[in-house]
Amino acid sequence: MIETVIFDMDGVIIDSEPIHMEIQHQLFRTYDIQLSAPEYQAFIGRSSKNMWQELIQRFSLKVTVEEVLHQDRSLYHSRLRNEPGLAPIPGVRELIEELLANQIRLALASSSSMQSIELVLELLDLATFFDPKVSGADLQFSKPHPEIFLVTAGITQTQEKRCLVIEDSNHGVTAAKSAKMKCIGFRNPNSGDQDLSHADLIIDDFSSLSHQRIMELGVNHC
Repeated sequence: MIETVIFDMDGVIIDSEPIHMEIQHQLFRTYDIQLSAPEYQAFIGRSSKNMWQELIQRFSLKVTVEEVLHQDRSLYHSRLRNEPGLAPIPGVRELIEELLANQIRLALASSSSMQSIELVLELLDLATFFDPKVSGADLQFSKPHPEIFLVTAGITQTQEKRCLVIEDSNHGVTAAKSAKMKCIGFRNPNSGDQDLSHADLIIDDFSSLSHQRIMELGVNHC
């Protein structure tokens, strides 16, 4: 039986990957970083801190991780505050409300910083629905390591087998399955060509997902 549903944020709750891509490519031009599309997609689902640590070392950049992260987050937060018609991905709010009505605990586990998590949830009017909210930027390991999901399960005091994760990236799905949790892969076209094949269920839109289907998935895979 599923007791806690853990949502990823970027690409699951908010379709933010196009914004992230635009801002990060702007920074890539600033620092003369050249990545192929597959190389960039390999970073989707990982924390920005993890990505910039790797890029600074790879390209021998004369800048600190903290300096680039400050630029990245400042640009992103400004863009979010000024983005017209900002809204959750279609069907997400309805699923959240249905799960809460059925006494399912909701948690959020995102590779984004806590400042970004709080801003996104505030702008989308979803801040009160998730407890806890866990940022991968505060942890030692980034997805595909399972740390973020194991920490979230520990805070909620939920057994891993009673947790279900909703993810849109290969790294996220890998992390969830490594944590011995059920996982639904959301195929978001804006997240690139992500391998979600290890998920227990793959969906193309949230209208196909319901409390009953999640409960059935938990029973079928226990």
